[in-house]
Amino acid sequence: MTSSRLEELPVPVTEGDSPAISLREVVKRFGPITAVDGLDLDVPSGVVLGLLGPNGAGKSTMMRMLTAQTRANSGQITVLGHSVPRESKRARAAMGVVPQHDNLDEELTVAENLEVFCHLYRVPRRERAEAVNYGLRLAHLEDRRDTRADKLSGGMRRRLLIVRGLVHRPRLVLLDEPTVGLDPQVRQELWGLITDLRDEGVTVLMSTHYIEEAERLADVVALMAKGKVVTTGVPGDLIAEYAGKTVEEFWPGPGGPERIEELVQAAGLPTRRTGATLSVLHAEELTADLREAVGHGNIRPSNLEDVFVTLTGERVE
Repeated sequence: MTSSRLEELPVPVTEGDSPAISLREVVKRFGPITAVDGLDLDVPSGVVLGLLGPNGAGKSTMMRMLTAQTRANSGQITVLGHSVPRESKRARAAMGVVPQHDNLDEELTVAENLEVFCHLYRVPRRERAEAVNYGLRLAHLEDRRDTRADKLSGGMRRRLLIVRGLVHRPRLVLLDEPTVGLDPQVRQELWGLITDLRDEGVTVLMSTHYIEEAERLADVVALMAKGKVVTTGVPGDLIAEYAGKTVEEFWPGPGGPERIEELVQAAGLPTRRTGATLSVLHAEELTADLREAVGHGNIRPSNLEDVFVTLTGERVE
């Protein structure tokens, strides 16, 4: 990318500026089901925010409300300074939306798929060729310019699906489960693409239920369950606060996990259950006396799922 093109990219917003997305007391019901329940969330400009939660947490419903595909029953939503849904057209013009499901035009080539979206996003005619080239470079598909979409591999298709929503240089990108169903190698490729967006100063809101994806890509994560955001923060900070450095897993033994759970909780250490397995968080804080009483289990590094289960009682799956 040339220096002149880089100068045209949006500049990350500084600490004192308004968030790219703001939701206040947002509620969305589908009949008797409350999909989003009093949701509050700010997405700072210029960061990747990972929205992490299990299926049914309300992540996709929130995404659809941000794009006015569905309307909230109550609450306030602001996207890039525009009230949604009242000013949704202005908001959509400045954002890129990448759907969860592949809806590429099978009979068009890679370049033609990008050209169609240049028209839809009203990219000026004189800038369309460069917009297509930008998308091809970002997706690493320059050598596939004239390949029909139905001839692409799964990873190539998903990269094209993402950059198709970027041809108009949006200030904000919404990614709804961008790597769901993909094999690990393809997911790694897409992680690089998302990192490139952040490096260009684009704000990214990415919903996911993959723990490692949120830990690796997100500057900030929001943990969501039952239609609400439970907590937000830098992944490493949340892990340090709620789970510590290590977790020790114990399987049923003499006295059962209940005895171990009682001992470590009395010492002030949190625990979580996964089936018959008991996990002790902040395991590095086990004293010598307590260690002698509970024995030894399997020690592993703490992660965001430990935080999520501790705060919600649910697993991210």
